[in-house]
Amino acid sequence: VQLQASGGGLVQAGGSLRLSCAASGRTFSLYHIDWFRQAPGKEREFVAAISWNEVSTSYADSVKGRFTISRDNAKNTVYLQMNSVKPEDTAVYFCAAARRFTISGDMDYWGKGTQVTVSS
Repeated sequence: VQLQASGGGLVQAGGSLRLSCAASGRTFSLYHIDWFRQAPGKEREFVAAISWNEVSTSYADSVKGRFTISRDNAKNTVYLQMNSVKPEDTAVYFCAAARRFTISGDMDYWGKGTQVTVSS
């Protein structure tokens, strides 16, 4: 599975942004997908996860109620809708895939990231 995140950019605090994670490979629908982020000088951190069948989702406390993860298996794409963004959401965002539902970062495949910058 090859993954590519897109949709990042510059947004004002309080605004919205939607990230996309496009995947190649016919087995995409079998994979759980996570979003992680890494800010300059900080460790990579979990943001959100969605199971292969959309039954299960998980969010970091810092984004709960503001971000929504969803997927369209017909389009091999996972989305991260980011609302009410804050300057502390500024980071490079990565999507990753795994055959097991996990938020630990122990993923099978990683995509290249997309930069999100939130101005105050």
